[in-house]
Amino acid sequence: MGIPHCANNGQVIHRSRQSGRRLGARTWVLTVLFCVLAQPGFGATDERSILPTEAPVLKLSLREAMDAAVNENPTVRLFQERIRQAQDVANTQLGELLPNLSGTVSGARRRFFTGSFGGSPTVVGPKDFYEARAFLTQNIFSLSLIQKWKAAKAGVDVAGLDAEVTKRDTMATTGLIYLEALRAQAAVVARTADVVLNKELLRLATERKAAGMATSLDVTRAKVQLENEKQRFLVAENQRDRAKLNLIRSMGLSFDVRLELTDEMKLVHVSEQSIVEALQVANENRTELQVQKRRERLASLTLSSVTNERVPSIQALGDVGLIGNQIPNALTTDNVQVLMRVPIFDGGQREGRISESRSKVRQETIRTQDVQYQVTLEVRDALLTIHSAKQQVAVAEEGLKLALTELELSRERFAVGVATNIEVTDSQTRVAQARDNLIEGLFTFNASRLSLARAQGQLDKL
Repeated sequence: MGIPHCANNGQVIHRSRQSGRRLGARTWVLTVLFCVLAQPGFGATDERSILPTEAPVLKLSLREAMDAAVNENPTVRLFQERIRQAQDVANTQLGELLPNLSGTVSGARRRFFTGSFGGSPTVVGPKDFYEARAFLTQNIFSLSLIQKWKAAKAGVDVAGLDAEVTKRDTMATTGLIYLEALRAQAAVVARTADVVLNKELLRLATERKAAGMATSLDVTRAKVQLENEKQRFLVAENQRDRAKLNLIRSMGLSFDVRLELTDEMKLVHVSEQSIVEALQVANENRTELQVQKRRERLASLTLSSVTNERVPSIQALGDVGLIGNQIPNALTTDNVQVLMRVPIFDGGQREGRISESRSKVRQETIRTQDVQYQVTLEVRDALLTIHSAKQQVAVAEEGLKLALTELELSRERFAVGVATNIEVTDSQTRVAQARDNLIEGLFTFNASRLSLARAQGQLDKL
């Protein structure tokens, strides 16, 4: 019986030991079906549909990265919850000033003792008693409670400004991470240029050796330098990828996206500011100063609320209800009264709380001075760094031009046989260093711009 098999192109080939003998119909059908299924293209569409798709590309600018970090960062969301918590505390304190209504319903069976113990004691009962009563309490005047409510409202303001501080810190941190990613990306570009340059130098050394104008040492030296640059390129790629991972983490995004940074590090114009002008802007816009002033007010209101516990308070009480030994026969009773509470002596507890609150007020005053010093330091440091970074970039650009000129001259000297490629290798090392200097200068300049905007509370205008 002949045995059919499939060729590479899917054509059915019939091998028969006995010429002219036919295969059965069932064998032919199975063979053809097998060959069709074995084709490379068969089911390719279905197979591609179940393969994981390539990670989506996310094009991201510095501003978009900072905004995304604010929306997704868990620390910012945590402080937003603290705002809600502070608002709940304020609502609780307000409830102390509003009417409080409560009610009770009771049923009891009692036996009553009558008479005297010396005479003929008797016990009457048991009797059933039912009572339903509503109670109303209203604080008419309590200076301490009023101050506590104001302090709770100030706490809401403090929580809101704390959240704003955290938001700006998160934006600044994410912006710095974005700049670090740009620096790592620029380093990859620089290392790529170094590899291309070393390949050209290796080609030149090989051609000169073939022409008898260079030695094997020159070629080997060029190969070593090329491998070194390839190593630096791999390190730069790894640092770039890690920087992008850190950026994704700071924004709270999925690690499955591929980031494409749309901004670039460059030298831009920054308006000149004097120290006095810069500090004035910071004092007007820096959130830390505003929140610290709110903390001082909060501590002052807390002290006032404790101190005003010495002041008498007035409270109105009232209750109305039904009482009787049978529910249908219950009678209405009521009671209305006004109480004035006069604090006299509590064992010194109040004075202890007053002293503690005064200490907290002094602590907040000290913190305000410290925050003011810190803001001044950050503004001055950012201005100095911007000025220095401008000069660094200018020097780095000039240094790169000179290094490239030196490299070109050394290549020409090597090409005509006046010098060995040691001069070329040294020149190339200085070109790489000059590129790194320019990258660091641009990074320092843009990072200092970010720091100045943060120090002046103007990140939104960056």
